Amino acid sequence: MDEKKTDDKRPLFNMGIMAMVVTHALVHAAGNMQSTLYPDLKRDFMLNNFQIGVISAVPPLSQAIFSIPAGWISDRFGSKKIIAASVGMAALGAFIAGFSYSPWLYVVSAVLMTLTSTFYHPPAHSYSARSAAPKDRSKAMGYLNAGGTFGVAIGPLSISVLMGALAFTWRQVYQFWVLPIVAGIIFLLMVKTDPRAERNGDTETSDSDEDVPTSLLSRDFLLYIASRGVRMFGASMFAPFLSLYLSEVRGWSVIDIALMLGISGVLGLVASPIGGYMATRFGEKRWVIISFIIANTFFLAAFYMPGIYPFMAMYLFYRLFGIMAMPGQASITARLSPPKQIGMGYALTFMPSSITGIVAPIVGAWIADSYGYLPIFFVATGIMYLAIVVFGLAVKE
Repeated sequence: MDEKKTDDKRPLFNMGIMAMVVTHALVHAAGNMQSTLYPDLKRDFMLNNFQIGVISAVPPLSQAIFSIPAGWISDRFGSKKIIAASVGMAALGAFIAGFSYSPWLYVVSAVLMTLTSTFYHPPAHSYSARSAAPKDRSKAMGYLNAGGTFGVAIGPLSISVLMGALAFTWRQVYQFWVLPIVAGIIFLLMVKTDPRAERNGDTETSDSDEDVPTSLLSRDFLLYIASRGVRMFGASMFAPFLSLYLSEVRGWSVIDIALMLGISGVLGLVASPIGGYMATRFGEKRWVIISFIIANTFFLAAFYMPGIYPFMAMYLFYRLFGIMAMPGQASITARLSPPKQIGMGYALTFMPSSITGIVAPIVGAWIADSYGYLPIFFVATGIMYLAIVVFGLAVKE
């Protein structure tokens, strides 16, 4: 009884969580610039749509290969060391991208920055889940995801500022990010993290009023990650081609695209914590379904909007509600994972995006070459609606 009370009084935000938020932003900053830069990469390296699809598919392939090892490592070693090593991979990837003068060298850098995410997310998410009381998990995940979405924002925004105002090349933008990422590693190593949250083996379970999972092969968990796979197939189909569509069909500049994607990430600073609180208030499953239905509707509506700013508005609402669903999803992952395998649980939930990311861009490229860019987004939206149905059937409240 005393242990449960102590758990309930654990601080929701501390320096350990702060370190996770900062490093989460940094691992996504340089790693998220690729989709914005596709028009420049296509022109610079003289690529066709199929080659763009292949370049998009290689990093997820590496992620699929290393997801299970990343989860295994996360469950057996201290989170801090693994996170520091993964952020170091981001610095190396940005450095290589900054000096890549062939598409294959750029692919190497993209693989490194993707593996950064692969090895970062399981320990960072499991640390955050264990550092908060079970009733506060969604809120803790909201803080963590705020850092990630901010990183997703500052990558494209740095393109907008450095390339638009200071006339940097895209390679110089990658070079710019090396030092901030290294500074993030130093900050992480200086912060004292919570020993109770460092390893799953030390985790105490206080979810006495719900059945504690004993296996990651349960029906609920497998259906849950299947629903994530369906959604990520749709998202991976359009991700490489959104900036190309806006550039080649609608006439947007790379600066316009970077501004929209950057703002969409900044929304996460507010949307992610709010999403965590809403998931706590209304229930994780219910809030995730509501958020995704609204998000998909705004995404579809964007392609019926004329002009730059109406499209931006619809897309930003899509991102806003998509971000607000993330803390609830992250909390569900912790709930469905055995206490000593939380890291592996998170690794497995990221694997569907890796597997679908191998095939979906190639499918998107085929649609683009056969029917044009626009049908990609309609097919992807239908797939993302299907994912909501699968999620609703898979997850119990």
